[in-house]
Parts: sequence; C-alpha cells; structure tokens
Amino acid sequence: MRFIRMLAALGSAAVFSAHAAEPVSLTTEEVVVTATRFKERYIDTPVNVTVITADDIRQSAARTLPDLLSEQAGITIHDFFGNNASTTTVDLRGFGITGAQNTLILLDGRRLSDIDLSGIQWSAIPSAAIERIEIVRGGGAVQYGDGATAGVINIITRSPAAIGNFAEASGRLGTYGTFEGQLNANYFGSEAGFNVTASNLESDGYRANNANRQSNLQADVRWLTERGDLTLKLGADRQGIRLPGARQVQPSAGVNQLETDRRGTSTPLDFATRDGNRAMLDWRGDAAFGEFNIGVGYRDKRQTSYFDFGGFPDYRAADLAVGSFTPRVRIAHRAFGRDNTLVAGFDWYRWDYRLRRANAMANIGRPINTVDAAQENSALYLHHTTRVSERATLAAGVRSERFRLNASDAFDPTAPGGAFGSGAPAGSQAESQYAYELGLRYEVDPRLALIGKLGRGFRFANVDEIYETSPAFTNQFQFLRPQTARSAEIGVEARGARGAARAALFRIDIENEIHLDVFTTGIGNTNLPPSRRNGLELEGRWNATRTLTLAAAYTYLDAKFREGVLPGAAFTRQNVVIAGRRVPLVPRHKLNLSASWAPGPATRLNATAAYVGEQLMDNDEPNTLGVTIPAYAVVDLKLVHQRGAWRLGAAVNNLLNRKYYNYAVRSQFVPDRYNAYPLPERAFTVTLEYALK
Repeated sequence: MRFIRMLAALGSAAVFSAHAAEPVSLTTEEVVVTATRFKERYIDTPVNVTVITADDIRQSAARTLPDLLSEQAGITIHDFFGNNASTTTVDLRGFGITGAQNTLILLDGRRLSDIDLSGIQWSAIPSAAIERIEIVRGGGAVQYGDGATAGVINIITRSPAAIGNFAEASGRLGTYGTFEGQLNANYFGSEAGFNVTASNLESDGYRANNANRQSNLQADVRWLTERGDLTLKLGADRQGIRLPGARQVQPSAGVNQLETDRRGTSTPLDFATRDGNRAMLDWRGDAAFGEFNIGVGYRDKRQTSYFDFGGFPDYRAADLAVGSFTPRVRIAHRAFGRDNTLVAGFDWYRWDYRLRRANAMANIGRPINTVDAAQENSALYLHHTTRVSERATLAAGVRSERFRLNASDAFDPTAPGGAFGSGAPAGSQAESQYAYELGLRYEVDPRLALIGKLGRGFRFANVDEIYETSPAFTNQFQFLRPQTARSAEIGVEARGARGAARAALFRIDIENEIHLDVFTTGIGNTNLPPSRRNGLELEGRWNATRTLTLAAAYTYLDAKFREGVLPGAAFTRQNVVIAGRRVPLVPRHKLNLSASWAPGPATRLNATAAYVGEQLMDNDEPNTLGVTIPAYAVVDLKLVHQRGAWRLGAAVNNLLNRKYYNYAVRSQFVPDRYNAYPLPERAFTVTLEYALK
C-alpha cells in the first residue's frame, strides 16, 4: 500500500506539471521498435521506455554512449579507465557487477551480448551512424529471451532512405592526447541507397599505460520495393588498448596509491586487442496476412590480452563467431469487435568459441589450454496486443527457449609453462526456460496514462562463468542452474504541450542469481541465494521557455539478498552471512539534471549534472569492509554553434575537477585492502564538423 500511495502522489505531481501547460500536443507517431520487434506507436504499447534521438546524441556533452545512457533513470555505469568506454559496463535496475549480463544490448534488434565476459564494445558503434537508442525497462524477455532480466537497450542505426543526401566530416581534439576523425556519407535515389560511416580515435588516456586506438567502419545498403525493403548492414572495428590496472589502498600497511600516484600504473606491460566484423541482412515485406521480417546475421571477433601478473605471465587469444536466424510475422486482425495484433517469431543463435592460453605471445601457437565451446539457443515466442477499449490496451506474451552447450579443454603439459597446469573434463548442458509478460496501459485522458506490468525472465550462464577451478585448483566446467527473475511494475505518464513526466515503481525477485563467489576457494561462479530489487524511477522534461529546456531523472534502488550464507574457505572467510545485506555496486540514490539553452538560432549550450550515491565495493557481499565507493557529483558542459555548413562544438567534462571512481573491489584475503580505478579529472574537447548537402 505504501508503494501505491507513493505512486499516486507522484502521479498527481506529474499531472499538475503537464496540465499546467498549454493544450496537449502528444507525439503520437513516435515508434518503438523494441517493444514488439515491429514498428508500433508508443501509446499503443504498455511499456516503460525512453527514446534518445540522434539530435540528443549530437547535443549531449557525454563523451561516450555509456555516459549518455547513465543520464537516464534506472541506469548506472562502471568504468575502469575512462578512455572511450573501452571497459565500461551498463547496469539497468541494480544488478551491480553482473549488470552487463542482465541488461540485453541490441544493435538493430540483434544481440550484441555474447557468451563470454568481454563486454560490449561500445566504441565500435560510430555515433554518427545512430538514429536513436530505445531503453525498454523491465521488458524484452518475451521478445529477446536470455539476459533481458532488467530490460533491453536497442541501438538503431540510421536508414539511408530517411536522412537525405549529404557528406559530413568531423574532427575532435581533447585533453589527454585525444584525437578523433569521423566521415559520414549518405546517398539515396528513388529505390536504393547507402550510408557509410568511418571513424578513428587515438588517445593517450588519463592513466599511465592506457593508450587506446579504435577504428570503425560501418555501411548500410537499402533497397525499397512496393511491398517492402531489403537491408544489408556491414561493420568492422579494430581496437588496441593498454591496461593500467588498479590503484591499491591498504591503510594497515600505509598504502594509498589513490593519493600518492593516482594516474600511475602497476601493470606497465598489460594490454588487450580486439578485431570484430558483422553482417546483417533483413528482408521486410507486406503480405496478405500482415507484415513479415526475415533476418540473417553473422558476427565474429578475435580478442587477445596479456597480463604480466608480477612475472607469471598469461597471454590469451579468444575467437568467437555467432550466426543468427530471426524470422517473425506481425498479424493485425479484428476479434470481438476490437483491434488485435499478434507477433510470432523464432530466434536461433549459435556461438562457436575458442580460447587459447599460453605464458607468452610467442608461445600461443602451442597453448597450455585450448578451450572449445559451442552454444545454441533456439526459441519460439508469441506476443498479442488487444485494444480492449478506446482507453485501454492489454498486451500478453510468452516465450519458450532451449539452450545447449558443449565444452572441452585440451591440455598440453609439455607446452611452455604447462608443467603445473590441468585440463577440464569435457562436459555439456541442456536447459529449457520460459518467459512471460502481461501489461496494461490505461489512458485516463489524452494527457495521462497508467501502466501496470508483470513478467518473468531468465538468463543462462556463459562460457567464461562456468570455466573455473575445483577446490584443488584444477580446471573444470562448473555448469550452473539458469537464473530466473519475476518482476512487477506500476507507472504513470503525463504529457503536455510543454513537458512530460514519468514515474515508475518496480520489484524484481531473483532466484539462482549467477555471480562470482570469491569467498569459497576454487568454486568460482555460483548460484547465489535469492535477492530482490525494489526501485523508484522519476523522469521529467519541461520546456520552460522557447529557448530553455530543463530535465531531471531520479532513481532510488534498494538491492538486497533476501537470505543465504556463503560457505567460504580457510584462506578467506567461512560461513559468510549475506541475508539482508546490500548488493555491491548498486547506489541507492542517483540524480541527473540537465538544461539546454539556445541564446540564438544557431547556438546551443547544454549542461548536465550527475550525482551518484555511495556504493559498496565489488566482493563486499557481507557488507563488512567498512569503506565504500564515495558518492560523487560530476558536471559537464557543451556549447555548439552552427554557421552554414560548419558546426563548432566545445565541451568540458568534470567541470568541478572531481577526483572520483565508480568501480572498486575488496580483497578477499586482506581485510582492509581494496583496489580502485580512478577516472579522469577535468577534460576539454573541441569538435569541428563540416556537412555538404
């Protein structure tokens, strides 16, 4: 009842702000692709969604896509180095270090999330190629399945048919030796056209040994017919980055590298590289029964990494390829005098993974371990929407997904450095899971809508999470139970001619959460005891004047373990109680404020301020370290001026020069030791763009 009273109060405030404005002017033609995997009007779908447009991206002072996403309600990020989002994870609705595995990232409706723990290569998606980003909170498990526990973020690239013919070049210079160049060209004739984007970034980075080079190429070719279209999308990305490691703090030993050498490195030899390629073909058409889409995709990547480990080196080369086949249909029909829409589809994905481990780059041709894994996911789903009345829309969906994994580990004891190694016995796992969603949207009037939703989601453990060591420190595959989540959400939306507001309350109950158990030696990842996330999200935007727009987003998150004890070990701690403890790396409070002011028709100044509350450090499930990641506030500014074909931008990030970090991990062996990853201080950027139309 307390939640309901809070929501009613929030709804009243939202309604007042909208009704106090001029007569309503709704954006009724806004479409949200990820809601049903077909274009739908937002007001016809009971979903909690935020859309970030290409103009929002261009105007924002955010340096990277994760920085931009973190300005939205319900999203936090954890960044290790602050260099072009090369090691950044995005967490939706409070999953902490496993946020990347519980928030499904899509590119044009296809999964970017993989069966390893390498994370999303955010910088591989050129900003100039993005049309919009759709954030669907608490939804997507029926449409996309595995890993959509907290929701879905779909990055949608620009269509050549929709943006006219032009060529554009831009250059960006910034602090810490940063330079980026980007080219974008678009051509479309009467029936066919293309869009091509190429970019290259080089940066020394804020930290020592953190130089980064990223190159991207993306092309979109589209053919239109009278009854549909055919789209081919190609992409390639290359990255090389140096890894500066952590800064260590241990008060009992008088060590505090955050104070004595914040920008230094203890890992001057560590580095990583990545080469990726992708191709997607989509055929969308109209038929007598409705609309269909047949998609085929392929993506691969090769990643290498070297960690010196104080003279005990580890070099790894990982290859991963994934193919997909995703046909679906949308059928609009009348039943019982009402408009109905049925979406039905089939998803098939197959990953082939190979990891080779050696003690030096020169020895990778004769690896100590060669891990091979093949994973196949296949699923059927149905999603039905009914216009119950002129004001009410009811949506229901169900998904059944099957998962198969086969893994082996070839061990060569005669390989250099292999004398003390081991190989894991081959193993396999097959699981089936289901998801469902039930949602209702009721429009009190054209300016006010109520939303309610129930759902169930799931995720399967990936290859990196199951390849661990036994208590005797021999390699093995530790197959885990699928993680399941049940969620409930109620919300209210208000829209007016000069503003909009949204409020949502949600609860997510997790069973068999997949997570690293650092206290139990040799076990690695495990299924944790039950946990719960309770949350409140508030968003609002107000056009205060013709030249000034204000926006705010607030998130409250209470993430706790409901019960349980971790066994622990003699080398760490035994019988670690986590019942009632907070989940690490989840701030309870987060506030974002922004203002956009146009002092003239060709000039705009944007300002954003972000406050993130304190967080428990990674590995601190028992909540006993006594030190937390401090709360921090960061202010960014960006000034943009357009003059003919030229566009000049100047930005300052971390205006107040805060020395902060948003990721740290406690030691499981030394009680007061932890490692932190400091982020950049004040930084300046100048961008110059030229567009020829």
